[in-house]
Amino acid sequence: MKNITEILACVEETPATFESYLKCYADPVGELINSYIPHGAHGDMDRYLYAPLYRYSENAGKRHRPLICYAACLAVGGNPDCATTSAAAIEHFHSAALIHDDIADEAELRRGEPCLHLTEGLGLAINMGDLALSMVNGPVVNDPLLDDATKVRVISELIAMTCRTVEGQALDLGWARDGRYDIAPEDYLTMAIHKTAHYSGAVPLAVGAIVGGADDEKVEALRSYGLDTGLAFQIQDDLLNLVGTDEAKKKDFRSDITEGKRTLVVVHALQNAAPEARGRLIEILSAKERDPEVLAEAVEIMEEAGSIDYARSFAEDLTLNAKARLAGALSPSPYRDLLVSMADWFVNRLK
Repeated sequence: MKNITEILACVEETPATFESYLKCYADPVGELINSYIPHGAHGDMDRYLYAPLYRYSENAGKRHRPLICYAACLAVGGNPDCATTSAAAIEHFHSAALIHDDIADEAELRRGEPCLHLTEGLGLAINMGDLALSMVNGPVVNDPLLDDATKVRVISELIAMTCRTVEGQALDLGWARDGRYDIAPEDYLTMAIHKTAHYSGAVPLAVGAIVGGADDEKVEALRSYGLDTGLAFQIQDDLLNLVGTDEAKKKDFRSDITEGKRTLVVVHALQNAAPEARGRLIEILSAKERDPEVLAEAVEIMEEAGSIDYARSFAEDLTLNAKARLAGALSPSPYRDLLVSMADWFVNRLK
């Protein structure tokens, strides 16, 4: 198995854009990350635990979390091999969060395939999510490239990340359970920052900088950038689910309406739609509706309330401001430019 330095060396020049960076390294980095999934002492442990989790992680997204961890490390002049256990920890936490999230939401599809709790059963899926959680701190503790002080600092970041994500999930699930439709955009932002922005942006970047030997000022600049772009990432995902690309429509298109998600688009529409339209939107969100025509009706209500444009503009403003701040906080380098272009990639996916 190649380490990340060897993987990076296979490409003559650093990719010029974040999108090309993902395309270039997602597969080999995915293999490297998955090498941390062990085998069981008994064959049936592989059958019921390790092998299904490995297959689940193989069907991953674009691996942006480990890749931005590496990019942050490189942007501050660090050794990227020192970031591998942190990158793996965050990606396996992501798997755990998705597995448990799909169970809580009674979802059916994940990345175009049936959810793990449907293919393997509820109990085994919960157990696999628990296993993925157990792989968050272990690799860092055993990393021979990190000194003890760095390990403690990284693990503290991972523990805080886990807590914040669970807090955000509690808001998301609690609002759905209690049929809450009094949620304001400010409430949504608190939920999304906790549930998504920390582990999808802030922590991968901050930890990458920490293991790369950056000073506190650079660590916090990257964390701030990750919070803003991580939030934009979630808003972008919400939009793609409603009015997405052809690729998005082949997956779990408009499932957020079926699941009654309180996205930024939804909470804005609930505040700004006409009373009759608001009542109809609540009716659809409460019904676990799957009829494409009814789902389209809900999207039309959101569009007429200006909520699609509001969310898109909000994400664009986040990324524009974050990009300018990061460019001033780090020394010029190809990896700083890659991280800046990450914000552009988010915005372009919204159009």
